[in-house]
This record gives sequence, C-alpha cells and structure tokens, in this order.
Amino acid sequence: MSALLEIHGLEVAYGPSQVLFGLDLAMNEGEAATLLGRNGMGKTTLLRAICGLQPVKGGSIRFAGERIDGWRADRVGRAGIALVPEGRQCFPNLTVDEHLVAFFANRRGIAEPWTPDRVYALFPRLLERSKNLGNQLSGGEQQMLAIGRALVTNPRLLILDEATEGLAPLIRDEIWACLARLRSQGQSVLVIDKYVEKLIALADRHTIIERGQVVWHGSSAELDADHGIWQRYLGI
Repeated sequence: MSALLEIHGLEVAYGPSQVLFGLDLAMNEGEAATLLGRNGMGKTTLLRAICGLQPVKGGSIRFAGERIDGWRADRVGRAGIALVPEGRQCFPNLTVDEHLVAFFANRRGIAEPWTPDRVYALFPRLLERSKNLGNQLSGGEQQMLAIGRALVTNPRLLILDEATEGLAPLIRDEIWACLARLRSQGQSVLVIDKYVEKLIALADRHTIIERGQVVWHGSSAELDADHGIWQRYLGI
C-alpha cells in the first residue's frame, strides 16, 4: 500500500538561509504520527511546505500519490490536507458558527462527514459560544474552534502545530482526548507538540528533526524505551 504522505529529499530555505536539508518522511492512511525536536529545528517550516505556505527549494512532496509541492495553499486544502496552525489564527470578526459554516465541505462525499453539529457534539463548549466572535473566546475555546474549523473541511490528513501550547492543564487534557478519539475513528493525524508522554500514547510513529534533518524515526515503543533519545534531541 502506498503512503498517504511521502516526502523525499525536501529542501526549504528562507532567502539565503536554508532550513530543511534533504528531509524524508512518510506516513500511511489512518496513521497518527508526530514531528519532534527542539524549537527552531524546522518542524513548522516542514508543515508550511506540506500545506503550500512555503516554497520548496528541492525534493518532492506527494499526497495520496500526487505530487503537491509547488501547489498553492488553497489547492492543497482542497486535496484534503487541513492545518491547525500554531497560535490558532481564528478570525476575530466571525462568530464560532460562521467559522464552521464557512469552512464546511464534503468534497469526497463521506457518508458521515464532519459538520458544524458534529463539531458542537465534540466540543459542547463551542455550542455555548456559537454566537461569540473569534476574539471573544478564551485560548482553549479558540483552539477547539481551530480544530473544529479544520475538521469540517473533512480532511484526509489533519495537521496540528503545537495544539496544546499555552493551554490550561484541563483544556490540554480535553484536546488530547479529542485527538485520541479522532485516531480511533481512523483519521490520519500529524502532530507537533512538546508533551512526549502524551504523544507516545497517541501516535504510531515519531520523527525527530535536528537542524533541518531527520535524526531519528521509530515507533512509540522504541521512543518510550530509550529516554537517552529524549535527552539528546528534545532537551527533556
């Protein structure tokens, strides 16, 4: 079976400053995977390249067998990749309901698609805030909305960049529970986060990036068994 996402020899630069150097990554349909590494090592740059938000200097990105590097971000989104960005980036002048209605799409004709009502069932707090503007929500509520906004596009691949950053512990637990539920339903998920123990429980495979290159790749069992890897590459 071919991989859902295949990245080979990826090189990305910001002007003269190169960030990614020949990076390889692959994940299968229905898999939960993570990108790990210290800040500034190229994780977010990789996500931006996948989503068409950052030009690629070299290498290739394939999604569902089709080469997508060089595509515009809107075309990547229509192909079935949804990003929950770092910092949430909710629209301040749209209500919760308007966010979900505006982004709803079922391009693949899924029998039971994610709809605004399904998102409200997943995050009841958003239903209570459905008429509130984006800038009237707490940080946790904005994160729920950012995830819900991505889900109603009914993506084949959901990408989350620092999904629990800056959230209170109870809200973090709610987000982790949401991701576990999505995984159990077969949603393909690629996650950046710093809580390694939670990621080990959630994901199938993990990739560690150091200075724009993959330095380790393995299963949750392998990562859990070798805390020397954590100390060497994650600063834990």
